[in-house]
Amino acid sequence: MENNRNESGWKIIAICAMAMMTVVSCLYASVINKKEPAPVPETEPAPEANWLSLWNDDARAKKELMEFMAAITEEGGPDYIPVENRVAVFDLDGTLFCETDPVYFDHMLFMHRVKEDPNYKATEFDLEVAEKVQEFIDTGSYPEGLDNLHGQGVAESFAGMTIKEFYDYVKEFGKTPSPGYNNMNRGDAFYLPMVEIIEYLQENQFKTYIVSGTDRLILRGALSGLDFMHIPANQIIGSDELLVSPKQGDADGLDYVFTSDDELVLAGKFIIKNLKMNKVTVIAQEIGMQPVLSFGNSSGDYSMATYTISNNPYRSLAFMLCCDDTVRENGNEEKAQKMVEACEKNGWIPISMKNDWSTIYGAEVTRK
Repeated sequence: MENNRNESGWKIIAICAMAMMTVVSCLYASVINKKEPAPVPETEPAPEANWLSLWNDDARAKKELMEFMAAITEEGGPDYIPVENRVAVFDLDGTLFCETDPVYFDHMLFMHRVKEDPNYKATEFDLEVAEKVQEFIDTGSYPEGLDNLHGQGVAESFAGMTIKEFYDYVKEFGKTPSPGYNNMNRGDAFYLPMVEIIEYLQENQFKTYIVSGTDRLILRGALSGLDFMHIPANQIIGSDELLVSPKQGDADGLDYVFTSDDELVLAGKFIIKNLKMNKVTVIAQEIGMQPVLSFGNSSGDYSMATYTISNNPYRSLAFMLCCDDTVRENGNEEKAQKMVEACEKNGWIPISMKNDWSTIYGAEVTRK
């Protein structure tokens, strides 16, 4: 009987041991097979845009502009400029766009109209102005009085066109090949590093204006519909000519009433050349505030640059392009050196086309 009792005890112990082993085995399996939650991948911050990538890193102008931008966009900082006061003004020819192919775009447009357009019969006045432009092309020296003569020549030679017809004419001329360059049309001759400046400023909530000596309607025609550098027509300011209704005759605008079937056409009368002091006047009249940034390239922009940095309630800078690249562009080193000296004298920042830019028009564009 004692043996039976012992045997029963061992059975109970064996059963308990087996039960414990089963529990331990189950617990071990649950630990081994337990699925850990997948780690949540860390979100990588978006890489900072590589602004002004076509500028060499040691370019003074790039450094000063980016330092300026950091200071004036820091809310609460001593140099902060409210968004509504962030205004930048740019000349066009020689600042954003080629002016030496062989001369200004608008001068070559006029020459095309007078000399090459089979649908236009040039007047004696047209031909006289064309001779002056040709003198400029041949000698590189700007004839005295050509500013106003050319302005009147453009107004007269395109008189009667509607604004749209004129825009279309300008666009078509812009599609013709650049005579001095390979792989570029006249209307595409923008300085790509300066296009980057426009984009950089707009990204930082600047209002960017073109303030040029070129006819306002030529500017608007040439700049409309671009795939880059989007500047609204009401921020494009240039030299002006009179617009009228073709039914208006000799009646003054105060005596004629625009009708529902009217349209505007070029009247053939030049009004004003937007250069030098006239740039300051038109900025005050049309923009209504002092810019904090100015970009130019010639004596025609001196007044605009001085106006921008003089007695400005905000931190301000003026930049001047120096045409010192004689390989990728039709540069003039003597002229460029004079601009460098003018910058030193007046507190402007020089931009070297040769030393500051990795490209001008893109690698595929070369001089002939």
